[in-house]
Amino acid sequence: MARALLKFVRVSPIKSRLVAREIQGMDAEAALAALEFTPNKAAKIIAKVVASAVANSGEEAQDCVIKSCRVDNGPVLKRFRPRARGMASGIRKPTAHILVEVEGK
Repeated sequence: MARALLKFVRVSPIKSRLVAREIQGMDAEAALAALEFTPNKAAKIIAKVVASAVANSGEEAQDCVIKSCRVDNGPVLKRFRPRARGMASGIRKPTAHILVEVEGK
């Protein structure tokens, strides 16, 4: 079993989990093909992590199965936006940690 971990990515973990759940249990080659045509910022990032995990395994993509794809919360960057009457409102810029584990068939 091989794995790849990408930390502190500026993408929402909640939105990324929707993409990660779709590829769990899939053949790695089919998952990369599906992620290529998914119109989502997280899909491009997860595709790179899947490709890295396949490369770490030393096998071909068609010989690997995605055992797990996990997206955890990272630290949140807190920013402020000025508002009316001298007030300010908060902006949360979330980050994520993406872990992909693959294993041979």
